[in-house]
Formats: sequence, C-alpha cells, structure tokens
Amino acid sequence: MRRCYFVKIQDYIWKIQSCCKEILLPVTDDTVSGMVLDILARKPFWDRDINFNHGTGHGVGYLLNIHEGPAGFRWKYRPGETEPLAAGMILTDEPGIYIEGSHGIRLENELLTTKGTLNEYGQFMYFEAITLVPMDLDAINPDMMTSEEKQLLNNYHAKVYEVIAPYLNEEEKVWLEKYTRAI
Repeated sequence: MRRCYFVKIQDYIWKIQSCCKEILLPVTDDTVSGMVLDILARKPFWDRDINFNHGTGHGVGYLLNIHEGPAGFRWKYRPGETEPLAAGMILTDEPGIYIEGSHGIRLENELLTTKGTLNEYGQFMYFEAITLVPMDLDAINPDMMTSEEKQLLNNYHAKVYEVIAPYLNEEEKVWLEKYTRAI
C-alpha cells in the first residue's frame, strides 16, 4: 500500500507545488485545457507502469456543482470539459489508484486557477490549492522521496498550518502541528 500511496503523493505533489507558486502552468493566451495537463498528473504512475482509469479532476461550479464544465482534467475527450483554463476557474485534483480486490486510494483537492507572470511569452498561470488538509504522514515513506519532493510537501504543510491554525483552539493546534510537521 505504501508504494501506491507514495505514487499518489508524488502525483499530488505536482499540485502541491502550486501552494508555493513553484509550478507554473504552461498556459499562454488562455489556450491550454485540462486535457493537455492531465499527462503531467499521470506521469508518476506511468513511470511505474500503472494507471488510473478515470479523470484526474473536474470543474466545480459557482453553486458548488460537481463535474461542471467548461473545463476538466482528463485524458479522454468529454464534451463540455475541454475549454481552456482561465483565471478564476476551480477544478478538482483527484487522481487515485485502485488495486482490484486489495485496496485503493484517492486524495482530493480543489485548485483555483490563478494568473502568474505575464511576459513576452504570454500569460502564465498557476494553481493555488484551496482545500488545505494535511497529507497522512503515517502513510508516507520519506526514504522514497527526493529532497525536492520533501521540501514541496513541507512547504504545503507549512501553508496548511499557517492558514488553518488561527481558527483552532490550543488542543487542535497541537494536533495540526503534529500532522503538518516537516519530514
């Protein structure tokens, strides 16, 4: 299970990086759709000869409707979910892996598409995680992670603590500090 969870976490880290604004979407002039970016989410799985046979994510509407277009993250064409990403769009990030007869795992976050650098190459965008929940550190084997991956996870957890802790009582803060600790 740890191998699958690690692959899942490694996949998820691509999105976690957005909390630090370290991953820019190759979006210029509002021309990149989730279908183009889906391959980036699948790469850690494909590197291990495994795959998840569902979309990486979907749009979330202004009334919190799920699976709402006009954009989505998927590798297969689905009418109504192919529009280019634009600032202000909210998409889910929910790849997962299911081992038939054994187990499965899926982590989900919601991402806000946000404008980044505007330069001579166009308007770049990034994702900002808007669901701030700690990753389960008990299920992560840090020995399988690169130093960059560890730093990205630590940065994400620092953001989770920074944003959420002011709303908690002391006992809850102690719990959150434990589960957002650096690895």
